[in-house]
Amino acid sequence: MGRRDRALLTLAAQTGLRVSELTNLRRSDLHLGPGAFLHCTGKGRKERCTPLTRRTVAILRAWLAQPGRDDGILFPSLHGGPLSADAVQLLLRKYTAAAATHQPTLANKTVTPHVLRHTCAMNLLQHGVDTSVIALWLGHESVQTTQIYLHADMTMKERALALAAPQGVKRSRYRPTDELLAFLAGR
Repeated sequence: MGRRDRALLTLAAQTGLRVSELTNLRRSDLHLGPGAFLHCTGKGRKERCTPLTRRTVAILRAWLAQPGRDDGILFPSLHGGPLSADAVQLLLRKYTAAAATHQPTLANKTVTPHVLRHTCAMNLLQHGVDTSVIALWLGHESVQTTQIYLHADMTMKERALALAAPQGVKRSRYRPTDELLAFLAGR
């Protein structure tokens, strides 16, 4: 089950699939040859294809090579049916707790399948992918839904601010003085 869980979580983080899309995947939805991609039916029965990285393909191949695998549900429960959303949440909680032993900041965070979706979107955004492409990638009805990620990315805002700075002026982040912070704290 460890290989199943690794494949599921890797695929979730790389593709940004909704938990319902992940749990309903079938082996036939994967295309692991050249130009590897995943076909899924998402919210509102909309179909989309998402490309897969070589790393994700290798992890999926290791999972699919397990004895006893059939061509049905891609990530089955112990009983052979699809995993429930609660089961995926429990898996994520379990692996987040294990990861927190190496990365203590995770202990105070709530990591959900939807957080993996947001992580995928922010990763794409930070690598310069246009929001209209991210909307297609995530299966958003409207590009407006994807705009939420623009508001969350402080790094992009700082880069935009740096581009807007007058020429010849040293670019740096504003750091308020201790006096100003004390004044504001006293209000």
